[in-house]
Amino acid sequence: MFNKVILIGNLTKDPELRYTPQGTPVCTLRIASTTRFKSGDSMKDETLFINVVVWGKQGETAAQHLSKGRSVLVEGRLQERRWESDGQQKSRFEVVAQGVRFLGGRKEEGSHDRSAAEDLTPPDETTDLEPF
Repeated sequence: MFNKVILIGNLTKDPELRYTPQGTPVCTLRIASTTRFKSGDSMKDETLFINVVVWGKQGETAAQHLSKGRSVLVEGRLQERRWESDGQQKSRFEVVAQGVRFLGGRKEEGSHDRSAAEDLTPPDETTDLEPF
């Protein structure tokens, strides 16, 4: 079986760092990832909001250096969490990160630099060279 997720997106809020009772760091990120596709004669955007969990030293580093609006590339695996609340079964999918890369430079207050994620916008059309 194969379970691998690669996402590029922007943080929707500042990272949240917690520690397990055993002292292991765990950082929670929430990213927005947008896909552009053609629908009829116009282009449409579909945005997904994805929860990401980063464990250990990498989680501490992410919490220290990332903030709302920063672009990141996340590699990891998809995991479903299940729990019961008020007698109802609930579940949520999240990405357990195996790697987090910070994209783009730090944004200074008042600057309007483009992030690396903006440079990865898919083309409006495909060619015969692309396998999809």
